Amino acid sequence: MYLLLIFLLLYLKNKKDIFYSPETKKKYTISLIVPCWNEEETIAETIEHLLQIEYSGLKKIIIVDDCSSDNSYKIAKKYEENYPKKVQVIQTPKQTGNAAGAKIYGSGFVDTELIGFVDADSYPEKASIKKLVGFFDNPKTGAVTCTIVPRNRNKLLEKMQVIEYNTIAFTRKLLGYLDAIYTTPGPLAVYRKSAFDKIGGFDKNNLTEDIEIAWSLINQGYEIKMDLSTSTTTTAPDKFKEWYKQRRRWGIGGIQCIAKYKKEFMKKGILGMFIIPFFILQFFLGILGLGVFIYLVTTRTISNLLFVTYSVPVGTPLVTMNELYITPSFLNYLGIVLFIVGGIFTLIILSIMKNTVLKKQNIFNILFYSGLYLSVYPVIALSSLYNYFKRNNSWR
Repeated sequence: MYLLLIFLLLYLKNKKDIFYSPETKKKYTISLIVPCWNEEETIAETIEHLLQIEYSGLKKIIIVDDCSSDNSYKIAKKYEENYPKKVQVIQTPKQTGNAAGAKIYGSGFVDTELIGFVDADSYPEKASIKKLVGFFDNPKTGAVTCTIVPRNRNKLLEKMQVIEYNTIAFTRKLLGYLDAIYTTPGPLAVYRKSAFDKIGGFDKNNLTEDIEIAWSLINQGYEIKMDLSTSTTTTAPDKFKEWYKQRRRWGIGGIQCIAKYKKEFMKKGILGMFIIPFFILQFFLGILGLGVFIYLVTTRTISNLLFVTYSVPVGTPLVTMNELYITPSFLNYLGIVLFIVGGIFTLIILSIMKNTVLKKQNIFNILFYSGLYLSVYPVIALSSLYNYFKRNNSWR
């Protein structure tokens, strides 16, 4: 309820300029890096979208192939042959095993004022870069991102992610008014090259390098901005197993960030006083709720089992009319209130973000998202904790 109230107040105060994009006073030069590993099904279309970007300051599109075992490198090379002045294709000396490694290697070929990163299965809008660069007129801006939404939207799991990604984008924009945006997602993020170099780029040992680099920038005094008026579509997982593994990787990476920056917790600055506590609260609140739920179910089951065990031998009725009543409790009421308020908040977000939401999004999808989809996250959090301590930190 506290977090929902924060978001509501931030929206009411800033709703007039929530889709604002600042006009730049200069033309920044920028290079875009695309880390690629076994993306033969999507890499061509990603490059096509990048070639269509309407910004004259875009100097290079650098495809970094991380020793793919499919035809990704060959496909990308054809674009280099057709657009030699615009597209550059390079390959890592040996497989790095994660996106951060390929990104770091590619950044060594960049000499422009700005450096951007695009996933090999993501597709930025034509005007995306033009809208993002205006934020860099503020010398404190270290990075800028935009709305990320799934491109595939047919299956139920995909529709759930459409709702989820829009909710994330909207709340991330609101956090920007507190200078508390804590991630620069992989589908599209642009960095000031001098700031990127100052912090040493990405941490290749972190499974969520896009979160870690944001915390590093903020810790060095930079601000992260977001443009809600432009978007990048990305290929979302369409199978539960893939979705679960991706979310678990995000969870493990988040724990790695908490561990790395734990000394900043509750210290001066937005990172220590808000972002880390907010991140921890988001992560562990679900685990706490799951624990309470398991406790209540377990105690009720044991109680009923004992009642049946000792009632049958003495002939005590197992069910009487006096037992058929509902005892409301604080947890019952709180759960209902949170479900209703959360559902209303989701509806508000979807109505505001209507340009990036499915037109046929129905109330069933929203109820399913609020009631069942989100209930899986505490389980993912527990799995992430287990795998973190087990050192199962494989990116792929």
